[in-house]
Amino acid sequence: MTTVQSDEHIAPTTEIREGEYGEKIAVVEPGGAEFIPLNERHGKPTRLFWTWMSPNFEFATVFVGFLAIQAFGLTFGQAVWSIVLGTVLGSVTMGALSARGPEYGVPQMVLSRISFGYWGNSLPAGINAVIAGIGWFAVNSVSGALALTSLWSINKYLSLIIIVAAQIAIALYGHNLVHLFEKVAFPLLFVAFGLGAIWTFKDAHYGAAPPYHGGIGGFLIALGATFGYAAGWNPYASDYTRYMAPNTSKAATAWWSGFGVALSCIFLEIVGAGFATISGGAGFAGPGPFVSPYPRAVRDLVLLSIAVGAVAANVLNIYSGSMSFVTLGFKLQLSLRRALAAGVFGIAGFIVAMVGINNINDYENFLLIIAYWISPWLAVFFVDQLLRRGNQADKLFDHKWENLAGPIAMAVGMAVSIPLFSNQTKFVAYLPKHHPKLGDLTFEVGFVVAALVYAALYKIFGNKRPRTIELPA
Repeated sequence: MTTVQSDEHIAPTTEIREGEYGEKIAVVEPGGAEFIPLNERHGKPTRLFWTWMSPNFEFATVFVGFLAIQAFGLTFGQAVWSIVLGTVLGSVTMGALSARGPEYGVPQMVLSRISFGYWGNSLPAGINAVIAGIGWFAVNSVSGALALTSLWSINKYLSLIIIVAAQIAIALYGHNLVHLFEKVAFPLLFVAFGLGAIWTFKDAHYGAAPPYHGGIGGFLIALGATFGYAAGWNPYASDYTRYMAPNTSKAATAWWSGFGVALSCIFLEIVGAGFATISGGAGFAGPGPFVSPYPRAVRDLVLLSIAVGAVAANVLNIYSGSMSFVTLGFKLQLSLRRALAAGVFGIAGFIVAMVGINNINDYENFLLIIAYWISPWLAVFFVDQLLRRGNQADKLFDHKWENLAGPIAMAVGMAVSIPLFSNQTKFVAYLPKHHPKLGDLTFEVGFVVAALVYAALYKIFGNKRPRTIELPA
């Protein structure tokens, strides 16, 4: 039977993860989204570096940098500035969120209950479950499958089955195997994409004019896309730090998480921008054209790494997507409820990938729009943290804890920012359609609106204490 060491922050309502797991690799992680017992804690912050580097060494990251020039009309220099600024902003928030995992010992979407209430948290958790566990899973699975097809000259649907099977298997086993896979994959991905970058940067036309002049509007669109791509990992943050001991350095946890995301995204997106100056916008429908300028050995190594990188990204997507699902509060009285949810989401993502295997870029453009939900969610989370002092563990598993300020503020932030300010390849909102120089202010407006609404509603809804549960003497 799992025991819990004494800790003043373990509230009476806390749901404790059952089963013995520890540092085992070849064992399916038990439980769902419960508190991790203190005697089960393990891991050091340094491993977060490759845990967050490896998932971004993939084709989707390259595509974001490519868009900065070919879709948003920036020069190479402007693209680099937008990539660096947007990614750093999304990585700073990543670090701040990751640092809370060791203290609270729960996934990110359970921590979100403090700001949204137990049932109100269904809004961000539900969105994240679908977007992560199915949406991004499908996009990355397709890019990995197309890379395998180009590498081995096999049917693309067979390649997709191979990729998806590997992803589901790793995610089913859970936390420890996920961390190990990211560590093992890291050297291959680093070397392969590093070699590819040498040939890309050697042939890039740094002074080439973009297909059109994007100006400040194009810069703001690219800034939003790069921020959204990096911040897209934010709803997963403490999922991969919750097993660490409570006394783990917050600064180290934040640094290695944020640095891993920032370095990998900036590097691969700049490679994508460099490729855009070579290709002239032609033939970016899959990994094949991207690696075509490389020597045969480098081309094959990069194709293999694109497939491995897709798996590295998707084991996180399916793991955290299933974690968000079990956070919704469904009563699954199974010791392997998270693993079961991962399998279901993996199958659903496979079906979506099968349907969209010939339209991968359309899917990714759509998901860049969907990422707009993250900014209002972050605003609510951080403003609540600013207004609410002290440890809030008593709220995490209390079904009676309500905070309507959270879901209302997030919904208002989305309702105002997306239809008015969104400016992406698949959807141009009212204001940028009539005033192109506005660019894309969706993330900024969504954050500010949600923050102001939450601050205004906090005194009405947000500071009510949950009902306490008295334990029998």
